[in-house]
Amino acid sequence: MNNNYTKWVACWGNATSITDRKEATFAKDITLRYPVRIVFNGSALRFRFSNLTGTEPVTITRAFVAKSQEQYEPVAITFCDNESVMIAPGTEVESDAIAFSVTAGETVEVSMYFADYTQMNAGTLITGPLSKGKYSYGDHATKQVMPLDLTRNTNWFFFLNTIDILTEEQNHAIVCFGDSITAQSWPDYLAMQLWESGRRDVAVIRRAVSGTRILRQYDCITYQAYGLKGATRFPIEMNVSGATDVIIQHGINDIIHPVGRDVNPFRPWSDMPTVEEMERGVEELYVSHARKLGLRVWSGTLLPIYGWRTYNEDREMMRREFNEWLRTSPIFDGCIDFDAAVRHPEHIAMFADGFDSGDHLHPSESAYEAMGRVAQAVSPTPSLPEGEGDSKYSF
Repeated sequence: MNNNYTKWVACWGNATSITDRKEATFAKDITLRYPVRIVFNGSALRFRFSNLTGTEPVTITRAFVAKSQEQYEPVAITFCDNESVMIAPGTEVESDAIAFSVTAGETVEVSMYFADYTQMNAGTLITGPLSKGKYSYGDHATKQVMPLDLTRNTNWFFFLNTIDILTEEQNHAIVCFGDSITAQSWPDYLAMQLWESGRRDVAVIRRAVSGTRILRQYDCITYQAYGLKGATRFPIEMNVSGATDVIIQHGINDIIHPVGRDVNPFRPWSDMPTVEEMERGVEELYVSHARKLGLRVWSGTLLPIYGWRTYNEDREMMRREFNEWLRTSPIFDGCIDFDAAVRHPEHIAMFADGFDSGDHLHPSESAYEAMGRVAQAVSPTPSLPEGEGDSKYSF
């Protein structure tokens, strides 16, 4: 064992939230598989599985980790030396530390098999070039190739919450906390751009759920997938080994959701916060807790919303006022000005040309790339020896 591997650091992570409430909420005899690119050298892995938002126990029958290579050798993930584990509703479990040598840049695949009826209520929808998954009917957890006719792709990440690696002391993690903007591609682009710049000492951990708000949450099944409010989410999601920084890009849903009960019975005007309430929420719910953990805290400005279906001048003024606070408040270590990176240079309420996905709320892929570039300010690239930093992230 490499004696330099002495520190546990998160190398991959997502939030766990309530999944979209559809007609079918249970699965049986199913295999889930998630490929993960590892950015550190290390000698062991450990895995956190979450049933945080479940209302029934979930049993993982078997779970394995294997490198994505020609010689496929799955290694069992165990829990107190047992292959199976029951996760009680509202809880998370951590695996044993698994001896597993990995080199930075390798991809590992985590496979989970669920033999019995399983409530699929703990997961989150994540997109991006590095965020892919598969599910297959039947027990195929140890197979290198799952059967094509029984397998489909998915961007829902169920139960698998965090992967830690035993690695070198200088390695650390950056946490990206937010809503659908962060649940989509920019954290993946940040990870890729850091890799391409030669960084081998930093992982990007995503803690994001579409639709979430700082101050409110929905309890109806129509909007349950919008997840837990910030006061509940943040302390749980900041459980990240080796984290040094958190980027907080959150708050746009507090501004755009309320429309009045006459329009939507679940979105009353009483849910509309003041900017001061949002600022106080970020400071008291997020920044104060992050400081207790010793984290540097970076604000992320809110993106343009001109043309979004609930856009009006009052909401735009709230967004601008909140952004000005995010840029200037001394409670942060710095500001990642996502808004300035993607807005139109002359019409700042709207996205720049080519940067709107089409719904006037979510960025295009090229805009997400731009957000990834500006977010690198959190972890500036050090001077590299000649010849380093040219290895590309393959995906």
